[in-house]
Amino acid sequence: MTRTVIAGYVRTPFHFARKGALAGMRPDDLAAITLRGLLDRSGLDPRLIEDVIMGCAYPEGEQGDNVARIASLLAGLPIETGGMTVNRFCGSSMSAIHIAHGQIATGAGEAFICAGVESMTRVPQGV
Repeated sequence: MTRTVIAGYVRTPFHFARKGALAGMRPDDLAAITLRGLLDRSGLDPRLIEDVIMGCAYPEGEQGDNVARIASLLAGLPIETGGMTVNRFCGSSMSAIHIAHGQIATGAGEAFICAGVESMTRVPQGV
């Protein structure tokens, strides 16, 4: 079985919901900035990425559809790069890591980006 390693990480700043500098920012744009930052920091050729696997507890509105695919395209990854959004509520990002590990361990890929995105400000809840 192939060994899996985490080769790099980045994260965005965070703030309270509905206030602060990030309240007006779309979650797919914020995720794209983070993906681009990781690629720039690592120096990895984006063409080597098999898939972007992104956890999202509430995949609706601006962080709905397949936000992993949308963010990867906004970040400039090649159109051939896959994108998968995973919903396991609070465990979504960890599930993304588990999925990538399983793919690597079984020989179904070598380089994945695992991420999480959530903007509680921009998801309507119980108004």
